Amino acid sequence: MTTTDANGPGGVLPTPSHTVGPFYGYALPFPGGEDIAPLGHPDTITVHGYVLDGAGAPLPDAFLELWGAGPDGNIPTADGSMRRDPANGGHLGRNGVEFTGWGRTQTDADGHWYARTLRPGARGASAPYLSVCVFARGLLVHLFTRLYLPEDTAAHAADPLLAGLPPERRATLVARDEGRATYRFDIRLQGEGETVFLEYQ
Repeated sequence: MTTTDANGPGGVLPTPSHTVGPFYGYALPFPGGEDIAPLGHPDTITVHGYVLDGAGAPLPDAFLELWGAGPDGNIPTADGSMRRDPANGGHLGRNGVEFTGWGRTQTDADGHWYARTLRPGARGASAPYLSVCVFARGLLVHLFTRLYLPEDTAAHAADPLLAGLPPERRATLVARDEGRATYRFDIRLQGEGETVFLEYQ
């Protein structure tokens, strides 16, 4: 039986939260989305890694958003992450000067992602961290996690989130120092070594 009632079960189309995606290939990525730090800034760091499924296989179509405080610990208020060309409406990307603290990046065909941002400063009782939001195949709802830097071990002990986790779970939130201001942070969606994910209420 079919129905023309838009409010009936046959007349309501599924929304992205009811259907396994991904749906972000159009419009969400923008030029320079992974280049969050202003050009040439001395506090620039590179964070990178792989998004892995429960079997440890990399996901070539995952999508990440990152947020972070500036080196002074303050949340940036500058606009400009997704400027548009007033003449043709196209994306101009960042202006290369303002630090907005926010960016988007996609995994490549090998499941690898990267972003260049500023080293975050501490805020309150929390150790410095970057917030990460993960969108990937099979996820009906995006996942939130944090990326802590390994040099801040003294602050880790006092961080409310890290202090409440057993050591093996805590380790999934701490990036590995690869030298030259580069940090490796793999995100495991499930299974052994699953990354700690957060729920906001």
